[in-house]
Amino acid sequence: MLNKSIIAFFILFFTTNYSFAKTFSKEKPKYLWFDAEANFKRFASKDSISYYLEKAKSVGFNQVVVDVKPIYGEVLYKSKILPPLTTVKGKVVHRDWDYLQYFIDEAHRLGLKVTVSTAMFTAGHPGTSEGLVYKDKRWDGKTCLEYFPNGQMFDIRDDKQKVGAFLNPARKDVRKYALSIVREIVKNYDVDAYALDYCRYPADNSDFSKETHKAFERYLGKKVKNFPQDVYTWNVDGTKNPGIYYKEWWAFRSHVISSFVKEVRDNIHAINNKIKLEYWAASWIHAIYGQGQNWASPKSDFSLNYPWGSEAYNETGFAPYLDTFLCGTYLERIYGMSDPESIEYGIARAQKLIGNDCSVFGTIYALNHKTNIADAVNICLEKSAGLMVFDIVQVIEMDLWDGIKEGIERAETQQ
Repeated sequence: MLNKSIIAFFILFFTTNYSFAKTFSKEKPKYLWFDAEANFKRFASKDSISYYLEKAKSVGFNQVVVDVKPIYGEVLYKSKILPPLTTVKGKVVHRDWDYLQYFIDEAHRLGLKVTVSTAMFTAGHPGTSEGLVYKDKRWDGKTCLEYFPNGQMFDIRDDKQKVGAFLNPARKDVRKYALSIVREIVKNYDVDAYALDYCRYPADNSDFSKETHKAFERYLGKKVKNFPQDVYTWNVDGTKNPGIYYKEWWAFRSHVISSFVKEVRDNIHAINNKIKLEYWAASWIHAIYGQGQNWASPKSDFSLNYPWGSEAYNETGFAPYLDTFLCGTYLERIYGMSDPESIEYGIARAQKLIGNDCSVFGTIYALNHKTNIADAVNICLEKSAGLMVFDIVQVIEMDLWDGIKEGIERAETQQ
């Protein structure tokens, strides 16, 4: 018979190790986003990158998102396809080292995982006329055309109000170019995940180019004689008057984006099937149909409650192509399952619309939570499969580190 002390030892050993394994397995992904544009000067030195990665780890983050291709269309990695990003709003930084590689090396040294992010279809900043489409004539005629109430078609490159100069996602050459960037990064960098940003149309009034007209006809399998009038016309008050192909139009645009997301997934997995595909979008899905962003499951039905919804639109849901949906609950209010403007509601809605097709992470905009970021962090970790905080620039400037740490510790204590 075993000695009682030996039995007690084994009981204690297995109980302790089971408890440790249980705690370890429950740790959820906690991302901090490093925006390229907002932090362009701050991360001009390696020391600064190392310092803030260590800071991120110290408060509980276990993964970082490194933006290497912001809206300008130029990049912060060693590329044979695109020029380096050296100027942002007049600020000039020349690096003789690989920005992305340094982030990866330092993050992995610290035990942090790395998601790389690129703005997929933007290639310039209309407000400052900086970026790829303002320097390289091969992009002439390939940016989105906006359709205004006065009937005018306007090149988005010249629309100073727009956040980015979007290339037309329906063009084969644009898609080929975008996919080449994805492949280049995945082939050359040891990243853990790839997050698609600006993988959409800029707004519901673009693109209305001849190329899109032809692509729409191919999608329908018939001619559209009166374009864009057969899609919609504008009322005097700025609302839309639906044409005969109104619903088909929104399904077509969503198909353009959904099919591209699938192509990205297939291209990534052909190179390294361990790299996860992630996608950020606003949580208010009913308001972004015009951007082609149907991040829901194809099983979700929008045809009953929305005038733009249809069975064809439902089928474009791209959640099955993702590993993670980064649910953009960039909202000020935190709690309230009956409040559509709360983070809690936004997460629950996404989970309902996605089902088991992919994981859902709650994501927060730090600027909204100067005094209550601990609560915002906690609700994301309590109610969803993970957390993303955007962006480190606000975390630094508003000194939100302690609040984030408090929120993480509270959530992990409750698990």
